Amino acid sequence: MKKIYLKIVFPLCLLMNAVFYAQTPSNPNPPGGVGGGTPGAQASPIDMYVYVLGIVAMLLIVFFTKKYKSQKI
Repeated sequence: MKKIYLKIVFPLCLLMNAVFYAQTPSNPNPPGGVGGGTPGAQASPIDMYVYVLGIVAMLLIVFFTKKYKSQKI
């Protein structure tokens, strides 16, 4: 099993990381001084809800854990 992990899974994960990397490197000062981002702007709209999403994730974990525990025969 360890040989499969080392020969297939690990290189596959490295390849997926390189291919599916979501962010491209940004150049804050493009040549010519035109363009760029707005200083002080939010990085993305989801940043406002990180704490709420974390709490919802924990509540869902607890809910589904109790649900599947109670159905055990």
